[in-house]
Amino acid sequence: MNYWIQRASLILILLVAAALRMSGIDWDNYDHHHPDERYITWVATTIEWPDDWSTAFSPTDSTFNPYFWPKDAASDGIEVLKDEPRKYAYGHLPLYLGTAATRLAERAGETWAPLLPSSWLFTTDVLNATDLVEYRHLTAVARLLTALVDVGTVWLIFLLGRHLYGPAVGLLASSFLALNVMHVQLSHFFTADPYMTFFVVASVYLMVRGVVPKRGSVEGSLSSRRSLLFLHLAAAAAGLAVGSKFAAILLVLPLLAAVYLSVKRRLGWTLLTLGATLALAFIITNPFALLDNSCEVVTPSAVIGPISIPAINWGSCFLDNIGTQGAMVRGDLDLPFTRQYRGTAPFLYFAEMQLRWGMGPILGLLAFLGFGWIAWQTMRRLDLRRWRLGVAAVAAEAEPGSVILLAWALPFFLSTGSFYVKFMRYLMPLTPFLMLFAAAMLWQWRQQRWRSAVVGLALIATALYALSFVNMYQTAHPWAAASQWIYANVSPGATILSEQWDDALPVSLLVDGQSRRRSEFQDMQLTWLSKTADHDDAAKLDANLERLAAADYLTVVSNRIYGVVPRLPDEYPISSQYHQLLFDGALGYEAAAVFGRFPNVGNFAMKPDYFEWPGLRPPSLVERFLDGTPGVNWGRVDESFTVYDQPLTILFENVGKKSAEEMRLLFAVD
Repeated sequence: MNYWIQRASLILILLVAAALRMSGIDWDNYDHHHPDERYITWVATTIEWPDDWSTAFSPTDSTFNPYFWPKDAASDGIEVLKDEPRKYAYGHLPLYLGTAATRLAERAGETWAPLLPSSWLFTTDVLNATDLVEYRHLTAVARLLTALVDVGTVWLIFLLGRHLYGPAVGLLASSFLALNVMHVQLSHFFTADPYMTFFVVASVYLMVRGVVPKRGSVEGSLSSRRSLLFLHLAAAAAGLAVGSKFAAILLVLPLLAAVYLSVKRRLGWTLLTLGATLALAFIITNPFALLDNSCEVVTPSAVIGPISIPAINWGSCFLDNIGTQGAMVRGDLDLPFTRQYRGTAPFLYFAEMQLRWGMGPILGLLAFLGFGWIAWQTMRRLDLRRWRLGVAAVAAEAEPGSVILLAWALPFFLSTGSFYVKFMRYLMPLTPFLMLFAAAMLWQWRQQRWRSAVVGLALIATALYALSFVNMYQTAHPWAAASQWIYANVSPGATILSEQWDDALPVSLLVDGQSRRRSEFQDMQLTWLSKTADHDDAAKLDANLERLAAADYLTVVSNRIYGVVPRLPDEYPISSQYHQLLFDGALGYEAAAVFGRFPNVGNFAMKPDYFEWPGLRPPSLVERFLDGTPGVNWGRVDESFTVYDQPLTILFENVGKKSAEEMRLLFAVD
């Protein structure tokens, strides 16, 4: 491929990726509707350059420690806790990068904001010409940084594809990733997954550079010194990936494969130095993973044959958080917001959600076919008869690059795909490689006409889907629209019910130049999702019905509750009856307004089916709203894909004014 065509194509791909990822970074007007981002940003408001370096690395005094609220922490517009431990389940690195970028934007804004058009979002929000409080400004800057990081991932997958398969495959893989809707969506959030993904791809690329000569290169092999340099860079990138999110620890497997495939002597010393490089990169960017040992993490005592191992309290807050997250994803820790995955199939649910929503059906099908294709091609070339001679001997007939890619992709997919908790974002560190596998598989097709047709169809369909997704951000967030309706139609002082484990409305807004706040209204919560089994009893029902009888309005701001409780009648024998009674109007509440936004091109929308999976009939007003929105019903959806930036929001008014006793007669209670 002509050098200048290659460069121009790559620049175009990166510009498209940037436009998709940066469009609509104010998708919720910085009202923090993503709970993980909300918490990370809250913690980030306390990360400051220390005035006294003698306490900079003291767990209880440092302004760097994400595991402890500083004594003098404060930030305008929010309540910040002081002088107490805090849970922080993510790596330090994204937190530090987002905070550092915000401090840089604060300084740059003083110089550059007056020189740029005042209407640009970059000027108003990122350079903070409109004087956003720190909590909002951090969100704006960190979202932009996340978008740039994912554009970097698009560039890296091009480099990896070009190195292994040539520039055409690199460009196609980067095109697929640039248009990948899950990446587009996650790039709009200040969360850890895009950072981990960037460093994972960087690490694997550097491993490949350390083992495989560039495709078309005249070099027969790499010098040992150059190979070791790339492997050490790969180990450093792996440390940064683990410093973003602990799941990247599986990078140890492809790193081991790369070492065994390339290092001919002093193997033990090489492994030791690479391990030290990885550890050093992690420690520098996550210092309080070692320094804060104020938590209780007890390894139970054990007896192994004649050896007795005493209980050990490791004390590490980092290990405490890792253990909690591990228990959650395995399903050992029963949390209300993970019960949506009860009864979902390992591996298949992840694949279904990617084909429906994450990638779209055409790109998703090519991605998983490409994964199978590369695995088959690699496995059939392995000479398993030479297993006694070691890993390198077994892999001698296979392509070393494919071995390294699969040493990451297969273990990651097998471990993540088997999780009880199946948030779609968990697959993000795998999707760049799926895009590469799809591109490599397509480029092996001998029938050029068919290949061109499939490539063209995949690119056009995925581009339209990506465009429809960012178009969605041109419409007000449903919670903002619902809040506008409340301020216009509900008298201050009215009682508005919300559902526990979901957000409460209205959000604070500027309405006709006047600041309006949630505190103008009385708030109560319904607790249908709070407890299961024996706790879903008559007492819980009575308490909720008393609240329903006393309230004036009710908000159902997403499917977080009704998408779960009705599907689990054994765990929720009483609560599972509630939502259909509500939707039918039997409890005296009638749907007064409904708000939603969907991926759309023109008047054509891709609408999730929120009601079929839990077996519910929506209120008639909601049916008319959905039927009146032109488009296609795209089937069930993972809650985490819609609940943050595109929830279906329903407001109910208590027109029947039924008593708790009248409503109770409608429930079957043993």
